[in-house]
Amino acid sequence: MSPKIFFLSFFRELFVYHHKSLEFRAKLFASMIASNKVDNNCEYKILKKIAKEIYKNDEYRIDVLIHTTKEYVDKIVENDLLDIDHLLLDIDRELKKHKRFRDKINMNHLRNFYACSGDEETVLLQTRILEFYESEIKSRKIV
Repeated sequence: MSPKIFFLSFFRELFVYHHKSLEFRAKLFASMIASNKVDNNCEYKILKKIAKEIYKNDEYRIDVLIHTTKEYVDKIVENDLLDIDHLLLDIDRELKKHKRFRDKINMNHLRNFYACSGDEETVLLQTRILEFYESEIKSRKIV
């Protein structure tokens, strides 16, 4: 990773436009990636493709999204500083606080991570996560 991306990612609150939106998306993607304990190479290829679709030609935002997502995955998988349940609760709080974030949840993007699922347990966990997001989207539309 380039020093510039590291700097932008580290100080994203100050230097990245709409950093809260980017961070929210990173949490969504991290929940799907961290649910698969097998290998993350496949997921990060999918993430890069999705990031390019979202941010088009903005390479810095693409790289910051990928780096931020990796930070959350590392907190869950490697450091045990966070677990998926707490991440989902944080996403729920963010949705309550920022109603516009509901529109950031793209179920098709999230379903792409099924391609990397290795075992039945991962598929089940990812399905539950997607069901949670679908429920959040529906409940926020009513409000």
